[in-house]
Amino acid sequence: MPIYHKLGDFPQKRHTQFEKPNGGLYYEQLFGTEGFHGHSSLLYHVQRPTQVKEILRSYSVEPEIAINKNIKSLLLKGFELQPKDDFLESRTDMLVNNECIIGLAAPRKSLREYFYKNADADEMLFIHKGKGKLRTFMGNIPFEYGDYLIIPRGMIYQIDFETSDNRLFYVESTSPFYTPKRYKNASGQHLEHSPFCERDFKLPEEIETYDEKGDFLIKIKKEGMMHEVVYATHPFDVVGWDGYNFPYGFSIHNFEPITGRVHLPPPIHQTFETAGFVVCSFCPRLYDYHPKSIPAPYNHSNIDSDEVLYYVDGDFMSRNNIEQGHITLHPKGIPHGPAPGAMERSIGQTETQELAVMVDTFRPLKVTKAAMGLNDGKYYKSWVE
Repeated sequence: MPIYHKLGDFPQKRHTQFEKPNGGLYYEQLFGTEGFHGHSSLLYHVQRPTQVKEILRSYSVEPEIAINKNIKSLLLKGFELQPKDDFLESRTDMLVNNECIIGLAAPRKSLREYFYKNADADEMLFIHKGKGKLRTFMGNIPFEYGDYLIIPRGMIYQIDFETSDNRLFYVESTSPFYTPKRYKNASGQHLEHSPFCERDFKLPEEIETYDEKGDFLIKIKKEGMMHEVVYATHPFDVVGWDGYNFPYGFSIHNFEPITGRVHLPPPIHQTFETAGFVVCSFCPRLYDYHPKSIPAPYNHSNIDSDEVLYYVDGDFMSRNNIEQGHITLHPKGIPHGPAPGAMERSIGQTETQELAVMVDTFRPLKVTKAAMGLNDGKYYKSWVE
């Protein structure tokens, strides 16, 4: 995060003794990114955060690949993914490369039986359906429909749902999520032309601190494996922290669209960036207002990127027969554009209520077997009149 935040208690000077009220010292931990170069926070634990009692088992969670080198545009019917009770078991990888995993989840129940840590990737969870609370050792974040949750790698967390009908779109990234550089000044503050600002972020609050010993199961994802690790103390034993590396939320409804007299390209919708892809938010907005404008996007070639669109709500005007929860993949190598008739229908329209999340990857995506199980089988021919 480009802003400083703090919760709970910590010493005035870092790397100094921080005494417990009844004697003894709290244990300091640096929680950082990109070695000692990136954003970091300093956490203070009741117990040593290093107490591994046992490693029960390790098993592969690598997705099975159906198409390794893809040239076909695909439509995946995301809401046909069957719900599962368990949060991790419900997560289903759809599209992958060496820099990201894009997937869907439909968990029915809260994650309370164990804790989870992704040691490989930062995570972005987009809440399409559901309401609840992300619980982490750095504090809690309430979430609802339309929220992005950005979870740094190494974060130990659980997730509570108030609802049973939950639908999530997620992206795992091997590099951190940042807000776009062009929206910020040299110090990281969001500028006046940014479509959102620091006030819009949901920061951690309500830190939970437990001084408990026992057997605490943490499932740790690392190098495509899931390791079941038993810790001797409760993972949520942080009494306080400060810094720049922490989970946060952002509502897609707080993205203020940028519009123009003629159609503007997708970068105006950009919300996050990583080393391997960008994330854009398509939100309700006024259409172009040149007297001869064509609101529908012009045809364009995917020369450098694979384009993934996740459809959330409203009528996406450039496509036909698109429903909530659909995912389209437009791979690099072939042009794409509005469906037949969409360009003509858009002329004279003054606004759209569409809501969608786009991920443009800089390297080609592989298609998993799970994704092919949701594939409509004919989308790639949808431009033929």
